[in-house]
Amino acid sequence: MAGVTATSLRPSETELGRKRRARRIGRLLTETHPDAHCELDHANPLELAVATILSAQCTDKRVNEVTPKLFARYPTAADYAGADRTELEELIRPTGFFRNKTDSLIKLGRALVERYDGQVPGRLADLVTLPGIGRKTANVILGNAFDVPGITVDTHFQRLVRRWGWTTETDPVKIEHAIGALFEKRDWTMLSHRIIFHGRRVCHARKPACGACTLAALCPSYGTGPTEPAVAVKLLKGPRARDLAAAAGVDPGLVPTQAVVAEVP
Repeated sequence: MAGVTATSLRPSETELGRKRRARRIGRLLTETHPDAHCELDHANPLELAVATILSAQCTDKRVNEVTPKLFARYPTAADYAGADRTELEELIRPTGFFRNKTDSLIKLGRALVERYDGQVPGRLADLVTLPGIGRKTANVILGNAFDVPGITVDTHFQRLVRRWGWTTETDPVKIEHAIGALFEKRDWTMLSHRIIFHGRRVCHARKPACGACTLAALCPSYGTGPTEPAVAVKLLKGPRARDLAAAAGVDPGLVPTQAVVAEVP
């Protein structure tokens, strides 16, 4: 069912009905993932911008292992602008695609120094003009460093909102606008975190834990993954895997230890 469209899943659902169902799912996500937050460690907008660039094709955990030394070595935009390429490449090598990322970081530092007095701007229109920063990254920075509501359309977000039948759009910008219309603007940033948390811990790309999901009754894609609770519960991931099982009405004792310590994707 993963490839079917929202319209074929809910042919009789009105726009109002979809909005109400979306908001019910939103409330359940709030209860399911009270710990949802930006998983990239940072102390200021520049650090978040750098960490988000490094997170491309890399887990947040790996980025967080690299950034303490990186942030200590390059605390300002000017430091990135004047960085020794070889040294910077070596520091960020574990995140993958390190040559391209090094290029982006040096160019970002130069653009910030030349155009914004070394400071990361707090407007979407400005952020998307910077090297290495697209709309998704800009929304991450706005929502988490400037408290400006934004929707982060990453791969998890795209997968889940289509599975839930919230939109049939495939273009990230169109998805952003479609989901934005279903929720109050003030909720956008935290909604993004909760959806991404759910995608990483429960609703996986290949085998979602349908039988151990708190959203099962509201999800038109229920059955994409195993529905037998004893099987599905083993697919939960993360330190709160047993809490997630309990919230879905499944015996948390069925969650294997390896699921609790598993690295979320």
